[in-house]
Amino acid sequence: MRFAIDAHAIGQHLTGNEVYIRNLLHEFTTLDRASEFIAYISTPEAVGELPPALKTRRVSANPYVRLGWQMSARLRRDKPALLHVQYTAPISCPVPLVVSVHDVSFLEHPKFFSPARVFQLRQTVSRTIAQAARVLTPSEFSRSSIERHYPQARGKTVVVHNAVSPRFRHGNREQARARMKARFGIDAPFLLNVGDLQSRKNQVGLIGAFENLIRLHPHLPHHLVLAGQDKWDAPAVRQAAAKSVLANRIHLAGYVSDDELHMLYYACEVFVFPSFYEGFGIPILEAMACGCAVACSNLSAMPEVADGAAIFFDPRVESEMTRAIRDLVMDAELRARMQRLGLQRAAAFSWERAARSSLEVYYEIAGASSRADGPAKSLRAAR
Repeated sequence: MRFAIDAHAIGQHLTGNEVYIRNLLHEFTTLDRASEFIAYISTPEAVGELPPALKTRRVSANPYVRLGWQMSARLRRDKPALLHVQYTAPISCPVPLVVSVHDVSFLEHPKFFSPARVFQLRQTVSRTIAQAARVLTPSEFSRSSIERHYPQARGKTVVVHNAVSPRFRHGNREQARARMKARFGIDAPFLLNVGDLQSRKNQVGLIGAFENLIRLHPHLPHHLVLAGQDKWDAPAVRQAAAKSVLANRIHLAGYVSDDELHMLYYACEVFVFPSFYEGFGIPILEAMACGCAVACSNLSAMPEVADGAAIFFDPRVESEMTRAIRDLVMDAELRARMQRLGLQRAAAFSWERAARSSLEVYYEIAGASSRADGPAKSLRAAR
């Protein structure tokens, strides 16, 4: 069986989309050695991030070229049993289609996107969902949202939870803090946020909550680290950081490598995720897997992901965010308990399980699930 996957996100710093497809591809080649997997990639660097058993084909990073004609031509030549994409399929797709739609924030909160991006997603996602044989999504929250906005998705939407890579594991905090001092010049306990700098992630609100924390408890030596690349409305975040009375204690780390991200998780005292909207929230699990105590938003899919292993707050109320952070910073027993609960919660999610569920969808769509000697039977037997 041959399966094609649009992996153009790998190497493009597309954060969650890149993490998702990269981890699935690694698991696919381990779980199913009988099938052939072809990844359509857009950068030469992507080859080094993929397993050797995977076949790759180069496609343009330009979406008009890639989706307009190039990928369709590749598919006609490669003749896979299906194509798996994220959000948007080629205009002409000659094979059955599986689409991953992680959330519909562009419909429910269009103010968080540029007008051009909203227009584009409204057109392409609707077309892709209508065409798809199955829609994969990472949470029950997102499934409900997708089916509410797209009636054509009802009955063909499957929840496949995201997970956390095995590379994110509890580490040596003292060593990580020493590396933080050398790399970023921070020699103090700090709060960490990970996510693209954009209004949806609510870093401006976090800066305000951090200011409130230090104003109420001026003896605290803490800093705030924001790790993430700029998006279209990042200037608002940068301006809030620059104008803050605590500007010298707020650090914008920009896009960080996986190795640097591990270090940040290990070294931080509290991880704060104040997003207004998430279809899942992979950084929550990454932080938990690294032994961080987590305070996060109580909106959208985040309570579903964190469950009882985080301190929740309403991200629209800075005082609530401040109180949640304060409780974790000032109560060592609470912090230790949340660290333990977080490790247990993160362990409940795995990319192997996500890949196994995705493959079963592939086999179903490709018509292989009824074959007695097919890989789907092998996967079920291995459970």
